[in-house]
Amino acid sequence: MTVVSKVPHVVFKTRVHDESVAGDNPYRWEDKTTADLFAGKKVVVFSLPGAFTPTCSSNHLPRYDELYADFKREGVDEVICVSVNDAFVMFQWGKHVGNKNIFLLPDGSGEFTRKMGMLVDKSNLGFGMRSWRYAMLVDDGRIEKLFVEPEFGDNCPTDPFDMSDADTMIAYLRGGESDGVAQPSKAFVG
Repeated sequence: MTVVSKVPHVVFKTRVHDESVAGDNPYRWEDKTTADLFAGKKVVVFSLPGAFTPTCSSNHLPRYDELYADFKREGVDEVICVSVNDAFVMFQWGKHVGNKNIFLLPDGSGEFTRKMGMLVDKSNLGFGMRSWRYAMLVDDGRIEKLFVEPEFGDNCPTDPFDMSDADTMIAYLRGGESDGVAQPSKAFVG
């Protein structure tokens, strides 16, 4: 695993709602760069293996969404969820889990994840190349704190979820220790 001190430069292919687009699908493509997302901002980023997967859908994303106001009170400008999924999958997943506040950032090609040193092979689960589970606090593009789940590596037989959770990050921001991962707020159906 390579440790980086700044978020890598990447152009993300995102879809944004646009009323000027006619038809049943009023969205347009919009490129967002790393600078667009991180320059001059304090951002919490968490990355997970995939949309519509058990831990990601029952706890990881929903808990960050639940604690969004707490993150804002701690001076965080944005909370971003990154996954090696395309923009369409990320959009539908957000709707499915009821996400209200978290910016779902598609890393469809895995370029950001690879440059972060977090791209792993999950072929043992039929996923292919995906992100390892991690969370970080980014201040103006500089990585201030990085929480990486244990057992990092290709084809890990487990899915560790002990320190990239929302409660660990909010405890860090408050200068304390986490009481551990919160119980899932949603049941996973899939």
